[in-house]
Amino acid sequence: MKRIVILSAALLATGFCWAREGITQTQEAVRQSFDLQVPVSPAPVRIEDTTRLRYELHVTNFAGEALTLTRVQALDAATGAVLGDFEGAELRERLGSAGAASRPEVIEPGTRSVVYLSFPVGKHRPSALIHRVAFGAPGDEAATVEGGMIELDLRPLPILGPPLRGGPWVAVYDPAMERGHRRVIYAVDGRARIPGRYAIDWMKPRISPEGGGPPASGYGADVLAVANAAVVATRDGIAEPPLGDGGSPVSLDAAAGNYIVLDLGDGRYAFYEHLKPGLLVKPGDRVTKGQVIAALGFTGQATRPHLHFHVGDARSPLPAEGLPYLLSDFRVLGTYDSIGAFSRGESWSPSAASEPRRSFPAPNVVVRFPDG
Repeated sequence: MKRIVILSAALLATGFCWAREGITQTQEAVRQSFDLQVPVSPAPVRIEDTTRLRYELHVTNFAGEALTLTRVQALDAATGAVLGDFEGAELRERLGSAGAASRPEVIEPGTRSVVYLSFPVGKHRPSALIHRVAFGAPGDEAATVEGGMIELDLRPLPILGPPLRGGPWVAVYDPAMERGHRRVIYAVDGRARIPGRYAIDWMKPRISPEGGGPPASGYGADVLAVANAAVVATRDGIAEPPLGDGGSPVSLDAAAGNYIVLDLGDGRYAFYEHLKPGLLVKPGDRVTKGQVIAALGFTGQATRPHLHFHVGDARSPLPAEGLPYLLSDFRVLGTYDSIGAFSRGESWSPSAASEPRRSFPAPNVVVRFPDG
C-alpha cells in the first residue's frame, strides 16, 4: 500500500495525462495564488423589478509576492455559464480591502481583498456558484484560478410590513459606498461579518420634489412592528445629543443607540436602531404587525433623525450576518440620483404613480407607506 501511495505522489509531482470516461486531461503547472471564499450563501432577492444576487467574494493571497486582480467572473457551477463578469474600472469600484490598502486590486502576500458582487439573474437561476479569478504578478504571464463554490440560499424570503407610516420616506443606502452599510465589516467575536448587508436608513426628504418648504426630520414618528413576532432584545436609556450636534464619536457598543430586535422565525431577526428613548416594548413581549413599538430618534452613531432597519441571522446588532427580505405595501413616489443629492438637500425626481410593491426597495428611492 505504501508503494502505491508513493508512486501516485510521484506521478502527480512530475505531471501526466490520464483518460477518464473518454476525456484526456493534462495537469497544468502548479503555483501559489489565492484562497477564494464566499462566507455567506447568497439569496436571490427582488430589488424593484429585477431579481439579483448580492454577496461578497473574499480573495486572500497565499503567494510570496503581490498579485493584481484583473478580472472576476461568477459562474453557474452546474453549467459554467457566466452570470457576472467584472474587469477594469467596473471591478475596481467593487473592491474593498480588509486592511488599509490604497489599491485593493493589488493584494500583498498574506492580505485579503473583498469583491462586493451584485448582478441580475433570470428565471433559470443557478443552485450554486463558482468563481474564476484572473490575476498577474510583475514580469509574469496572466493566470487564472477557480474556487469559491457556494450553494445559494433558496429559502423563501420573509415578507415584512412597513416599519413606518405615511411618507414620503427615503430608503437611504448605497451598496457601492465605501463606508456604506454593506461595506462595513465587523470582527468582534472571532469572525468577520457584515450585519448591514441589506440595511436601510429611513429618512424624511429635506424638501419636496419641486423644491422649497421647511426641512422635515421625521423625529418622533411611530415605528411599527413589521410582523407578528417576539421581542428578544432591546436597549433603552441612551440619551440623544442636541439637534445639530450629531456625529460625535461613540463607542462601538453604543453605535446602534437604543434598539429593538424582533424574532421573525427561521433564524431571522429584525433590527430597529437609533430609537428615541422610551421604548414601548421589552424582551418577552409579543407584538403584532403594525403595532407601534417605539419612536424614531437619533441615538448612537447618528447625524440626524432616522430609522436604521435591517434583518440579520442573530439577535445581536454586530455579530450577525445581514439577510435579504421583502417589504410590502409601499408605493414608489420618485428617487434621488445619489446619497449626495439627498444629503445636499436637492430635490428628488418624481415618478408616475405606482401600485403597491412587494420587493426590496432600490437605493435612495422615495416611497409612501399606508397611513393607517
